[in-house]
Parts: sequence; structure tokens; C-alpha cells
Amino acid sequence: MAKKSILFTAFEATPFIKTGGLGDVAGSLPASIKSKDIDIRVILPKLGQIPEKYVKEMKYVKNYGVPLGWRMEYCGLFEMEYNGVTIYFLDNERYFMRDQVYGEGDDAERVAFFSKAILETIGQIKFKPDIIHCNDWHTALVPVFLHEHYNGVFGYDNIKTVFTIHNLKFQGAYDPFIIGDILGLNGTPAEPQLMHNGAVNFLKGGVIYSDMVTTVSPTYAENICTPEYGEGLEDLFNSIRYKLRGIINGIDYDDLNPATDPNIAAHYDVKNLSNKELCKLELQKELGLDVNLDVPIFAIVSRLTDQKGMDMVAQLLPEFADMDMQVAILGTGDKHYEGYFQYIGSLCPSKIAVRIAFSESLSRKFYSGADVFMMPSVFEPCGLAQMMSMRYGTLPLVRETGGLKDTVDGYWGYGDQATGFDFLYANAYEMKNAVYQALDIWYNDKGLWNQLQINGMTRDFSWPKSANEYIAMYDELIG
Repeated sequence: MAKKSILFTAFEATPFIKTGGLGDVAGSLPASIKSKDIDIRVILPKLGQIPEKYVKEMKYVKNYGVPLGWRMEYCGLFEMEYNGVTIYFLDNERYFMRDQVYGEGDDAERVAFFSKAILETIGQIKFKPDIIHCNDWHTALVPVFLHEHYNGVFGYDNIKTVFTIHNLKFQGAYDPFIIGDILGLNGTPAEPQLMHNGAVNFLKGGVIYSDMVTTVSPTYAENICTPEYGEGLEDLFNSIRYKLRGIINGIDYDDLNPATDPNIAAHYDVKNLSNKELCKLELQKELGLDVNLDVPIFAIVSRLTDQKGMDMVAQLLPEFADMDMQVAILGTGDKHYEGYFQYIGSLCPSKIAVRIAFSESLSRKFYSGADVFMMPSVFEPCGLAQMMSMRYGTLPLVRETGGLKDTVDGYWGYGDQATGFDFLYANAYEMKNAVYQALDIWYNDKGLWNQLQINGMTRDFSWPKSANEYIAMYDELIG
């Protein structure tokens, strides 16, 4: 059997650049897919935010021109090896040496250049992919350009494409003027197909032109076919169900390991959870909460936005202050949530602690020191935090949506086989009932609580499991 060649494309990947879950996936998944039968390589923009220590490891290969609309743009090619995987970096300082990864006024042109440069790079290197795996709207134009600009070009005709949607909320919608001026697609079949609500929609193009479309959880693949979650594209997703599937993300079990994590106060594992109490005591001391092992800590590590269910948290927080529980919140987001949470925390600092920050090391202390991890998202394509909390023996409390439904077995449905707590409807009343359920078990059945912890810690959310599903999909595409 011939070795399969996969080119994995993304705008960010750990440890080089990370702004969200996409960075985690692009940084971890390829290394899990790579094998004696699969040569997978990653291609990224050489962004200005990449740490200098990695830039110094990059080897310059060559440079060449990239046609973009009426322009011919410079592209420099660099490469390095990381975790056994070859990483290509595409250089253009005008597009990529910016203050921000996203949110620049010419993002449409920046990502269009990156997508076109990916395809031009294939003609400049010896590596010829059987499949190009694209991620989110930043690379959605790759399959569009492949079909419209490289059809019949030697070396491109047999390339298949996979397009993975990490968050449908972000689609890349822009003024129709760019169809000709930047994309060079005027007069092609793509011109009408990319239009949606009067704008050019990059993600829509990726969905239509790709051979396979995936989301980052099976339930989210179903969710996006409904008006509630389809973000205006539900009819399109229903029309391509034959090529739509969901594959749950994984987490790095070597990095996220309570037995070795250098960020936490004490190490423990599923066979001996006693040291988890030391992590709880340390977290209470650091946050200024009452130091008391008998009171459960309900933690949140999240972007503080409506999508993450923070309106429900805001409604319930004053009530939580009067209940036999502590609340610890870590994150940044909408200013009204930041200010309100800090205000409530200031009224009862021994029971509610709020830290408006993004801190990887502090988040590990939350995962290890808390008893319950609250994640009441309105929608959640996959979610990683609920898997991380289970890895650390902290029971997730989630809303049944997207990847949260796929990864957390709630107590009401699974009893002593559960891994956490869940609720169905996005309202504060339902969330409060789930909190009551958790408190009831915490105070009245410590044996059951310990069993739920063990259930969660022994679940397999490692990347190799997810990688096998992607490999099966690749096999289906190219045999």
C-alpha cells in the first residue's frame, strides 16, 4: 500500500501561534496522525508573533511569486521539524508581520494570499499531497482555488480536500468587490456560489468545494443543520450531509497530566486522589477563599461571553454566594461580565474569587484544585476544558450541546456511570438544578462522588483516538 501524503493547513498552531482551540488542534493532531503509512506535513503563515526561538530554528528554502487577483506577491518558504513533523512557514512581511493575528482591516486579502500561496508552494516542493486538510475560514479558499485555478494543471488534478469547521460563528464574510480584485474568481462558477446575504463568504466556499467537511464533534455536525446553530447556512449543510461528519477533538495527555504537571501544588493520579486535596487547599489560599476542604469549589475557566453561557452565571452568582459552595472564575471577555463578576466577588471574597486574566499556569491550578468545572455554553463546537477537567478529576457541569454532549455523561442519564452533570436548556433555572444535583452528591454520597471522578479520569480523550477517525476518513477519500 502506497504511503499517503497529507498537507495540513491552518493559520495557527501551538507552540508557534495560538489564539484558540484551532491552535491546539493544529499543534497536536498531525503528530498523532503521522505514521509509517502516512506522511503528514503542516503549512502555516510565518506570523510576526512566532517566538524568536522557533524562528531561529527555521531553514530558508526558496522564494517565488504568488498570483493574487491582478497582483504578483512575494512568498518566502521556510521549514523546520517539530515533534517529528515537517512544518512549512510561508513568509510575506506585508501580510504577516502585523500587531495582531486576526482583526486587521485587510484580513480578506491576507488569508486569500495564504490560501493561494499554499497551492503555489505545492508546485515548489517535492512533497505532493494526496489530501489537503484545511481548517476554518482562513484556509477555506484552498479548495475553491484548487478547482477554479489549478484544474488541469499537472500535479494538482488528483488532490482531494478536507475542510474542518472549528467554529461556524466565524465565516469570513466580505465585500463582493474582492471576488475579482483579490480572489480572481470573477466569471467562474465560484462567483455566485461564494455569495451569501450580499457578501462573499469564504467558509461557504470551503464547504461547497471540499470533498469532505468535518466539524469537531458529532453532535455539532447535527447542530449546524438546524436554524438554531446553522448561522444562516443550515440549508447548505443539509444539502451536503453526504459528506459531513463530526470527529471529536482530543487533548494532550502527556502535557495535561496531574501526575507530572509542574503547575500544580501536588501530583496525583486515578489510583490515588488524596493529593488532589492539597491542590484544593493551595487554590483556596491563592484566591483568598475560605480554606476548607469540606466546601466544594465550582470553577470556570472561559472566555466571558454570551456564547459561553455567562449570562446564566451572572444571574446565578448572587445566589451561589448564599449557598454552601465556593466559586472561582478565571478568564477575560466582555467588559460588562468582567466588571459584574468582580463586583459580586468583592462583596463576598471568601466565597467568590474572580481573576480577569488569561493564565495557562493558573488554569491548571483551577483544573486540579476545583471540585466542579462549570461550562454552561449556549453552543460549543467541541470544547476542550471539560475534557481537561475530567483528566484532573474535577467533575464537569455542562449544557447538553455540541461536543459537551458528546464528551460528558451527565448524572441524570447515566447514574453511577456518569462523568459529570448536565442540563438541557440554556436557562439559569436548569443550570441551578444541575448545581443542586452536584451539591447533593457532594454532601451526601462521597463514595459516588469518587466513582464519578474515576469514571472521568479513565475516559480516553487522547489525540490518537481522534487521529484514527481522521485516518479512516482519509482512507475513504483516497483508498
